[in-house]
Amino acid sequence: MTATNKKKIGVWATTSLVLGNMIGSGVFLLPASLAVYGGISVFGWLVSSIGALLIAKVFSTLSRHFPRAGGAYAYTRMGFGDFPAFLVTWGYWISICATNAAITVALMSYLTVFFPSLSGNASLSIGIGLGLIWLLTWVNNRGVPTASWVQLITTILKITPLILIALVGLFYIEPAHFTPLNISEESNSSAIIATATLTLFAYLGIECASIPADNIDNPSVTIPKATNWGTWAAILIYILGSVAVMGIIPPETLQVSEAPFADAAAVMWGETGRYIVAIGAIISTFGALNGWILMQGQVPLAAARDGLFPDIFSKLNKHGSPASGIIFSSIIVSILMVMNYSKSFIRAFEFMILLATLTCLIPYLFSTATYLLFMIQSKQYAKNKFTWIIGVLGFLFSMMAVVGSGQEVVFWGFLLLMSGLPFYVWLKRGEEM
Repeated sequence: MTATNKKKIGVWATTSLVLGNMIGSGVFLLPASLAVYGGISVFGWLVSSIGALLIAKVFSTLSRHFPRAGGAYAYTRMGFGDFPAFLVTWGYWISICATNAAITVALMSYLTVFFPSLSGNASLSIGIGLGLIWLLTWVNNRGVPTASWVQLITTILKITPLILIALVGLFYIEPAHFTPLNISEESNSSAIIATATLTLFAYLGIECASIPADNIDNPSVTIPKATNWGTWAAILIYILGSVAVMGIIPPETLQVSEAPFADAAAVMWGETGRYIVAIGAIISTFGALNGWILMQGQVPLAAARDGLFPDIFSKLNKHGSPASGIIFSSIIVSILMVMNYSKSFIRAFEFMILLATLTCLIPYLFSTATYLLFMIQSKQYAKNKFTWIIGVLGFLFSMMAVVGSGQEVVFWGFLLLMSGLPFYVWLKRGEEM
């Protein structure tokens, strides 16, 4: 059962999926992490933004020529076969489940601004968190069009305070806050690399438009547009917002800020501004949770149809939604979210989020490699040498992101991917060698 044309989503809803999944809770905290380096972190943003545009170009090109559901999974299978495609789906699916649990916890944290009692009441926090997970599970089981409307509305609401601070904040900037340019003890090149590594994780989600391709109207045109527009919008919001916040708040104060955008808004508009940004952060995390719950059903759907994931993930309900897969995934998300409130599991949970970031990067490596393979086999590079450069630089950018995750995370990430081998053996048990 597939969605009908009337139920397919257009370019604006698809763009909101890309932008909404990229802009989650992290952007509200990044300026504080970058403050230890000073104004030179703007150059780090520029480097990671160039990398994001390269990855966006890779997914845009592949989706234009191969508008298939599954995104990175479909491209990896097309270029390298079943096993790498399974690993991409396995790691990415686990990554999404862990990410959704983390987003829920972040959402509960922001809610304490308005409901302080939540911070000391684990049972109440867990209850509300589970309620939000299953509310959005119900929304996504109504089909991609319903979920996309929620995503479009929350994306507009979440970026509004960020855009206000980015634009109005430019009039409050103190140039002295950017001198000296590099306030860290590292060299300029090392500081730029460090800040680029920090900021590049803010762009995870570039690939989201390519995943539910079957539910997108005219995917070979809509997906490239949405991917490029969403990426450019995120770049402008990130860079202008960071510059504004760094210009409003002195570096020494910004370094210890727990809510940089809220503090900047308080300088401009008083406590009212702080609450406005807090509301924006709540909407942001709620929208991101909605978008990634959509992904937790769509990512394994394509693999299940090809026999590379359990069949439960391929079952569609009357709305054309992979309901069984979404529900099963939400059960895992709920368990992980509850684990966060058990002190014995906190460290394991935090480390799982680091692994989630790494396993989001693996699909980028395989997708850029598939892009290069397509360029070679179709002789596209002979028509335009720049296409070759995009693939090479996109692959190097993805490798830099993996290296930036740290040796320990890469080690455990490898073990996490290999833990899927028994499941792959079970799925292939009926086939002859």
